[in-house]
Amino acid sequence: MAILRSLFLFMLAGLCEIGGGYLIWLWLKEEKPLWYGLVGGLILVAYGVVATWQTANFGRVYAAYGGIFIIMALIWAWKIDGFRPDKYDIIGAVMAVAGACIIIYMPRK
Repeated sequence: MAILRSLFLFMLAGLCEIGGGYLIWLWLKEEKPLWYGLVGGLILVAYGVVATWQTANFGRVYAAYGGIFIIMALIWAWKIDGFRPDKYDIIGAVMAVAGACIIIYMPRK
């Protein structure tokens, strides 16, 4: 159950970081209204808070989150931006997630 909660928190943090960053991107790069940037900034703050809900220490959480973020960013790009990841994107993402799982979930003394 702890692993499922942790994975959920990683996904929630990823949605906050990618979604907030995407809104700021739209505001600055695609000339959307200011409120896009403001809402994006608030969502990015939420990302920072969600990450603290993990039980591991800061370094491990952020190292492992990097791997989860990679796969989530590719899924976002595919579903939202219409970017189709190629086999190298997928291989790299799987390797990153495997590394993230080793970092965060392997038992330690």
